[in-house]
Amino acid sequence: MSNASQSQQMVEAVTEEEVAQYLEEHPDFFERHENLLGEIKLPHRTSGAVSLVERQVSTLRQKNMQREGRLRELVNVARGNDELAQKIHGFATRLLAAGNRAQVVTVAEELLRSSFAADNAVLVLFDTGSDEFPEDSRFLRRIDRNDPALSPFKTFMQSSEPRCGLIRDTQKEFLFQTDAPQIGSAALIPLGESCSTGLLAIGSRDAEHFNPGKSMDFMSRLGDLLGCALAIR
Repeated sequence: MSNASQSQQMVEAVTEEEVAQYLEEHPDFFERHENLLGEIKLPHRTSGAVSLVERQVSTLRQKNMQREGRLRELVNVARGNDELAQKIHGFATRLLAAGNRAQVVTVAEELLRSSFAADNAVLVLFDTGSDEFPEDSRFLRRIDRNDPALSPFKTFMQSSEPRCGLIRDTQKEFLFQTDAPQIGSAALIPLGESCSTGLLAIGSRDAEHFNPGKSMDFMSRLGDLLGCALAIR
């Protein structure tokens, strides 16, 4: 029998009368375990009404629970930010180690899928006639900046700011092609001022994954790093 099963049987075997008898025989129990006082209910009755002391204790207990919940939330956010910072650092070092623009593209595709768990990612570069890049693929798309196919992105390209959320069908179809029906939300990230180098699109099957309330700091840093790596080589 496992320790967990034995412990469960022991707990089930203890009756309320035995607990009461134990406390009676050990009146200093709560002095030695003061932390339990904040978890148990000790009603203080006054003519059938709830006393002011009891209400104050209940209010303080609720506030304490709210603070603990908020603290857990802050700790989780801090851990998430730390993990994201490490991924960005790893992304930057891999880009710096890339010897040419073709390797930058390869590194970007690999890390977006592995480290950042992108369901779908597309790198659009405004660099035609260059033989520095590998052939166009599911990830890489090279196109002239003035190509009419980019007209759905005109406002985005002028803003130089990342966007996320639901995107238009024409944008999805251009970016994700046959995978477009599976994309629930996406992030559009400019590469360079006014998308001078191109743009990066990251798609998710989850319609809520990239929502308009999502922090843009991570996306801006990602775009800055990738844009610079492509521009300086």
